[in-house]
Amino acid sequence: MLQAANVVRGAVSPAVRPAGSSSLLLTENQQWIGGPPALMDKLSPREREQVLKQGRRKVLNRGQTLFSQGGKHDGIWLIESGRIRVFYTSPLGREITLAYWHVGNFVGGPEVFEGTVHQWSGVASSNCSVVHLPGKELRALAVEIPNLAIGLIEGLTFKGKCYSALAQMLGTRSITQRLAHLLLHLVELYGVEDADGRVIAAAFTHADIAHMVGATRQWVTISLKRMQEKGIVLTKRSQIVVCRTDVLEEMRGQGAD
Repeated sequence: MLQAANVVRGAVSPAVRPAGSSSLLLTENQQWIGGPPALMDKLSPREREQVLKQGRRKVLNRGQTLFSQGGKHDGIWLIESGRIRVFYTSPLGREITLAYWHVGNFVGGPEVFEGTVHQWSGVASSNCSVVHLPGKELRALAVEIPNLAIGLIEGLTFKGKCYSALAQMLGTRSITQRLAHLLLHLVELYGVEDADGRVIAAAFTHADIAHMVGATRQWVTISLKRMQEKGIVLTKRSQIVVCRTDVLEEMRGQGAD
């Protein structure tokens, strides 16, 4: 829900978590906002080099698809820079964003090796650099490097908890509550002080927000307009300024559709 970095043979080291690289998740657990430990955090420099040596680097422009729901699965992608949005598409074409993953995270699960199909899609929401670790090579590396195997388990555990939390929020919170919650979350991650409040200094369209809260773009546009009329938010140069976090806190606790 965006980076100084160390370098390993000319590549961004996934062992270092850059400032502002927290993953964007729709969860009520504040401890999860920072995302899981970076996959390579516990590896020694030699082990990191060994893993990256087996990888295949790929650069994506914003909007470019990394993997597609229903496509053949083979391994994972380690994010070196930028952010990847993962989302599920229903048979009727509606999308729900599962999360935005940042530097140090991996995408492509829940399977991490090979032989299945993708359960959802991944697309670059900003210019990205990723390292593809094919399933066969990743399996061999996990056997040889215990801390890599532990990192995979911890990452999958974290993702499982987050996707469970998303399902719980979709089933128990109104759309208005989810929108208020998301705006507060965006302020926490990307908020910059402004004369009128706090600017969400990251590019998210109304469609992006709709996909995160499980609504339509039209509903989000109308709701933000109503919030602006009440002085809760303000739109500036296509960015959202949150003027009244206290009101959003109230809405998050007792909002209605």
